Amino acid sequence: MFVQDEARDRHEDAAHGGKRRSVAAGDEPAGARARRGRAAADEAELPPPPRRRPRRPARRGLSAEAIVDAAFAVLDEGGGVDALNMRAVADRLGTGPASLYAHFAGKDELLAAMIDRIAGELPLAEVGKAPWQEQLKDAIRAIRAGLGAHHDLARASLGSIPTGPNALRWVDALLGVLRDAGLPDRVIAYAVDILPLYATATAYEESLYRAHEQPDEDYIGELRRYYQALPPERFPNLVALAVPLTTTETEYDRFEFGLDALVRGIETMAR
Repeated sequence: MFVQDEARDRHEDAAHGGKRRSVAAGDEPAGARARRGRAAADEAELPPPPRRRPRRPARRGLSAEAIVDAAFAVLDEGGGVDALNMRAVADRLGTGPASLYAHFAGKDELLAAMIDRIAGELPLAEVGKAPWQEQLKDAIRAIRAGLGAHHDLARASLGSIPTGPNALRWVDALLGVLRDAGLPDRVIAYAVDILPLYATATAYEESLYRAHEQPDEDYIGELRRYYQALPPERFPNLVALAVPLTTTETEYDRFEFGLDALVRGIETMAR
């Protein structure tokens, strides 16, 4: 596949007179550049993650960061994860797909890098900075917000275990706060698995609402009247709770309720 892609790239170069259009990078805060540089250095020092294929030598002038930038543009401006592929990203960069494989073996690795970019933007927990319960909640809120800001990227995060340097730094800091709180090791392990899953699933559900138009007040009103019209002898509880089941004060109420319930449950398991 790589050989075919490279041949196609050379043909496209010739067709364009050897010139290709590149994406112009916008101004970027110094802090963000520093985080990216640190992540790149950290990744170079880490062992290869499980099931990561070896990379081919990179071509000059094209960085992994530029590829990830272009991938986010394709994701956010196009049709989400389904529209994201190596050719679309290469087109955005004004190059051929073969040049991307020096940095990423395929779409899955590219998505993993995008998720790690999000992880690098999350605030780090810190022992003694605030009560562990609040730090845990803030960490999970940040995941939901970070993934929710980029189309349906949360979908790609479901069923995967982040192993990028930013994700490792983020989870290690959170583990430190939970260990300092005296929670049992097994409880901590489940907490840093289930709570991010809760945030990710919520972000993905919200992306589905955005794609298919979130149910409006008219539909919710119709649903409420439908519940109320059900035969009470067959569905007594649905009829009785028709109003609460179809009432939400803000879009964050349900998420905050679930988050509070989960953290309170974890709190009861402290030593």
